[in-house]
Amino acid sequence: AGSVKAGKMPEGEKMRQCKQEEGQQQKEEEREGLIEFYSSYQELFQFFCSNTTIHGAIRLVCSKKNKMKTAFWSVLFFLTFGLMYWQFGILYREYFSYPVNLNLNLNSDRLTFPAVTLCTLNPYRYSAIRKQLDNLDQITHQTLLDLYDYNMSLPRSDWSTLSTQRRSSRSLLHHVQRHPLWRQKRDNLVNLPENSPSVDKNDWKIGFVLCNDNNDCFHQAYSSGVDAVREWYSFHYINILAQVPDAKALDESDFENFIYACRFNEATCDKANYTHFHHPLYGNCYTFNDNSSSLWTSSLPGINNGLSLVVRTEQNDFIPLLSTVTGARVMVHDQNEPAFMDDGGFNVRPGIETSISMRKEMTVRLGGSYSDCTEDGSDVPVQNLYSSRYTEQVCIRSCFQLNMVERCGCAYYFYPLPDGAEYCDYTKHTAWGYCYYKLLAEFKADVLGCFHKCRKPCKMTEYQLSAGYSRWPSAVSEDWVFYMLSQQNKYNITSKRNGVAKVNIFFEEWNYKTNGESPAFTVVTLLSQLGNQWSLWFGSSVLSVMELAELVLDFIAITFILAFRWFRSRQKLSPPGPPPNSQDNTAFQDEAPALSAPHRFTVEAVVTTLPSYNSLEPRGPSRDGEVGHE
Repeated sequence: AGSVKAGKMPEGEKMRQCKQEEGQQQKEEEREGLIEFYSSYQELFQFFCSNTTIHGAIRLVCSKKNKMKTAFWSVLFFLTFGLMYWQFGILYREYFSYPVNLNLNLNSDRLTFPAVTLCTLNPYRYSAIRKQLDNLDQITHQTLLDLYDYNMSLPRSDWSTLSTQRRSSRSLLHHVQRHPLWRQKRDNLVNLPENSPSVDKNDWKIGFVLCNDNNDCFHQAYSSGVDAVREWYSFHYINILAQVPDAKALDESDFENFIYACRFNEATCDKANYTHFHHPLYGNCYTFNDNSSSLWTSSLPGINNGLSLVVRTEQNDFIPLLSTVTGARVMVHDQNEPAFMDDGGFNVRPGIETSISMRKEMTVRLGGSYSDCTEDGSDVPVQNLYSSRYTEQVCIRSCFQLNMVERCGCAYYFYPLPDGAEYCDYTKHTAWGYCYYKLLAEFKADVLGCFHKCRKPCKMTEYQLSAGYSRWPSAVSEDWVFYMLSQQNKYNITSKRNGVAKVNIFFEEWNYKTNGESPAFTVVTLLSQLGNQWSLWFGSSVLSVMELAELVLDFIAITFILAFRWFRSRQKLSPPGPPPNSQDNTAFQDEAPALSAPHRFTVEAVVTTLPSYNSLEPRGPSRDGEVGHE
């Protein structure tokens, strides 16, 4: 509908009125929105740079009339951002490397005395295997006579059982012949220079052969004949031990004939203070202070407040091809840990007083992401075969034994026996020696992965030892000392100087050291370092970071809004056509306004007094009733 006016409206007034109406309509549309938003990226960027507290951002808009300054500050601003985030990357990399600080603490308290294991270094000729050992000695005697022309003296045998020994000797000889000891010239001497001073053309190498059921043989060679003979003899000795059905038959403790005197804190020891076990190579072993119910404690440091032992070191009824040293072997270890005499023990010389001072040291590691240590070994994929707590050596030996049972079908005699397995014996497992030495080579090369599977415990206790030596007894006192010892223990010492030894084990000081770990880079430290870098490069605070986060969110919101508008406009410009065979024009009628130009039309009718009929004359084009466009 049009509006009727009494006179003509000027053209300028009509344009001004239309603009006012459009502005008022636009303001009403803006007031309709719940949240006022930016209409373009430029408006957003200008508002941010003009109002942010980040230093240098205002320079990006205040110098826009000078393009050189704008370019300079833009490069400087984004270069600073790059350097800051490069420092952020360094900080994050250091944080996720999980560094630790080492904390050293010195503690003073009454110390629990450790367990002490002492072995005779004298493999004993136990009655259960005496006949087999005599047969092995006879075979070894003939072997050394053939290879080296050496006539080895043999221990005296019981001639009443000679026929029985001959029958069992034939059975043992069959297995020994399958694993013979050999000696030949060194092959590598051929490739050495003729004038090499280190070459001895009469040099030999010695070893023994181990074959499987397919006659695939493994040659175990040694550069030393002594080592070769001992290893070859030990191999057959282990087979003899494995044939004993009851391990208790080898439990022949002779404490009184080995330990002449035992004192701790000036008090005499008794049988309740030690436990006994048998070691295949080190003989009878005794562990003192292994009873967790009544452990020894040291109230004071010093030699008089520790353990003092007088031991017999004279070898009687020993096995000369198995033990080539005399004395005793001692090891200090924590309670509830097995005594691995090969790893941590050391020998005590006969005729010498050995004073061993100890310093306790505890190590506590951080687990989880900071290290690969284990709390109790429950997360280690290796079964613990020992009746003790988890240690790295316990895990490694258990790993080898489990692989031995899996690959060779039997267990190695030196390590605990898994459930359902039996010890290797070439009367039952003819090729176990070949399998063992091949497996041992893979174990040392870490092909089995035992050294990777077995991790260090997070808590461990170690004892740092230092030893001092002196002659005991002295030349002026040895007569009465040996006399009293022989009277007390009813044993005549034939070799006085090599007959006894004395061992003193004590704490050097009352303090003990604790090495602990603490995180070097925590979340608080990370946030502090990030804040320092942010303040260094931009001189701003946490609220400035929130402003930057707001800028990112606004940028994302504008992007979605513009994308949505573009999508809606594309839908309106490309409507779907009417379905075929349809006579309905409603869709076309609905779309027609969208295709017209976005202009408004105003129709105005100006009514004036009509002239009389007689006054009508032709005139030019009249503006009355014209249609104008705005």
